Amino acid sequence: MNQPPKTTRPPDWRRPIGVSAGTWSYVNERTIADHYDSFVADTPLCALDQAVLKEVFPGTISDDSRESMTSIVDLGCGSGRVAMELAHRGYRVVGVDLSQRMLEVMMAKASQQQLQERIHAVRANLVQLDCFADQSIDHAVCLFSTLGMIQGRENRQQMLRHVARVVRPQGRFVLHVHNRWSALVEPAGWRSLVRSWVKSRWQSDHEFGDSVYQYRGLEKMFMHRFSRRELIANLQATQWGVAEFHSLSIDGASIATGSGSRVGGFIVVAENHSAHA
Repeated sequence: MNQPPKTTRPPDWRRPIGVSAGTWSYVNERTIADHYDSFVADTPLCALDQAVLKEVFPGTISDDSRESMTSIVDLGCGSGRVAMELAHRGYRVVGVDLSQRMLEVMMAKASQQQLQERIHAVRANLVQLDCFADQSIDHAVCLFSTLGMIQGRENRQQMLRHVARVVRPQGRFVLHVHNRWSALVEPAGWRSLVRSWVKSRWQSDHEFGDSVYQYRGLEKMFMHRFSRRELIANLQATQWGVAEFHSLSIDGASIATGSGSRVGGFIVVAENHSAHA
């Protein structure tokens, strides 16, 4: 009796720049996308980042013509968690993701909710956004620590430069990342930070804040956690001005008033100050 073929990821020689081995498996595993919505449904951060987005992008009146609609590019859109909400508020959303299956799930939901005229899918690596013309989008979002999934400081900055190029003058960019120092409240977290710092001194391909971990049965998932100073420096180096900076509680459920290890991550609202402006 013939056995069904096993799902395998494409070979590593096809893995795009800035994409770790674990992330490459993640974006090519169909079951991740098929169950993504239910997996993150109870994550407190999902409610908090939506609340921040509603303040920044409260809604727009549109007649659904491409010319009149305010556009937002959702970088690392996944299955459309954010794109759906923005489209319901009248925005035209371009969802970008490396996972073909995630984009398929998003567009299926868009069709079910009669939003297919407002939501568009683009399969691309976030480090390589040359498919977008200069100043072709009004605003951008990149949430759920997607920036931290890009491996390599230069690759992350290249992504930020692309977004500054694509977004129109004074356009807004809402970004979420994890806080490096929150590891101190995790079991043996201080050891992992020390190891990361030591490796960053001796290994050119490792940066302080890099971590590799298991996620939903996948090995070698990559995440870079930022310090507040590092994040602001990266934005400023790529011509983004910080308009709002929110520290988040450890569980991501609320805006935090503390600092250091008591902060789980950051949500930044930046404005485009690039030379294109």
